[in-house]
Amino acid sequence: MKREITLPQHNGAVCAFTVMLSPTRRGARLARLLATTQLGEWGVASRVEAAAHIVAELAVNALTHGRVRGRDFRLGLGVYGDGAVLRIEVTDARGECLPPEPGRTHVPDADRESGRGLLIVEAMADRWGISTGPAPCKTVWAELDLAPSTGPALTTGLSWGRASGHGGMRE
Repeated sequence: MKREITLPQHNGAVCAFTVMLSPTRRGARLARLLATTQLGEWGVASRVEAAAHIVAELAVNALTHGRVRGRDFRLGLGVYGDGAVLRIEVTDARGECLPPEPGRTHVPDADRESGRGLLIVEAMADRWGISTGPAPCKTVWAELDLAPSTGPALTTGLSWGRASGHGGMRE
């Protein structure tokens, strides 16, 4: 089931966060750290470990398969449905380089050191998929259902923000 939600407009999001990161190993590590920190600030506790693994895999895929010289990748997090769903999005600049669709990922040969990232995403996420555009970009997204008591508290002091490196939601 594909749900077309784009975080920059934060359609119906209780909380939203986005950051541009360099398509490097350091950027991928920073994506995981920023996601974990942001989820902690929102009070999302039930699926933080799964979310961190998903962010790491999608960020590494953006660096490995979506890298374009001089173009960053975007990490987006959003909590939707009154705190019931966490959506993770990683957008890169290689829209022509699409991964296999959900359910069509293949297990690599046992002697391969890579090729398992989307299998991990598929195993940990409740839903995931691919959205294309705006050209030349693509977004790989994953959603995690959150336990009702672990969604972020609704606060009126939050505002939408964009950052390049550090930032996002601000009080």
